[in-house]
Amino acid sequence: MRLLLISASAVHGSGYLDHAEAEIRSFLGAVRRLLFVPFALYDRNAYANKARQRFAQMGYEVTSLHEVNDMRKAIRTAEAVFVGGGNTFRLLKSLYDFKLLEVIGERVRGGMPYIGSSAGSNIACPTIRTTNDMPIVEPPSLAALNLFHYQINPHYLAPDPSSTRMGETREERLLQYLEENEIPVVGLPEGAMIRCENGEAILKGTRGARIFKRGIPPFELDPGANLRVG
Repeated sequence: MRLLLISASAVHGSGYLDHAEAEIRSFLGAVRRLLFVPFALYDRNAYANKARQRFAQMGYEVTSLHEVNDMRKAIRTAEAVFVGGGNTFRLLKSLYDFKLLEVIGERVRGGMPYIGSSAGSNIACPTIRTTNDMPIVEPPSLAALNLFHYQINPHYLAPDPSSTRMGETREERLLQYLEENEIPVVGLPEGAMIRCENGEAILKGTRGARIFKRGIPPFELDPGANLRVG
């Protein structure tokens, strides 16, 4: 499988996908046409236009999944897919509603390149249990595509020792997740991404990641580290 899992579509000081452009180009290679999955945001037309314009600047043609008559056929014939960010619960519910999880999974396991950003990275995981998003809708299950063998927590924020905020930190919430679940978590800060190819999962971008595994303290990995998903 070939996956590019991006923490966030933008980082401070740059525009939509600017920080990921070089990695996207390298990852897609000779691919020139993308199928965009816009279901994480409410206004699918506006979202599709935003993605279409940005990818056109990079020389790619984009078709949005909500614009086609036969979504499953579009996925079966796509060169590559880009699943945009937004609300993970809304995204996953739409994929269940349209019965698209299985066909996306089949294509990606068959070699179709998959790019996900934020919520799009979340649904590549076994479940969406480590999303940051509010459950504004209720999907039939939290089970997702199970393409990546870890959970991802996008937009990961390290605890701020100077903060006076009394709510749980992101780290505390992920440790609570591990009290009930065994699958490790990659805390992926903005600016970081994971590229999966040939049985390897390499941390890319300008930031590393924080790894959460049951029974051991969380630890840091630098860009270039290999998660080796098998």
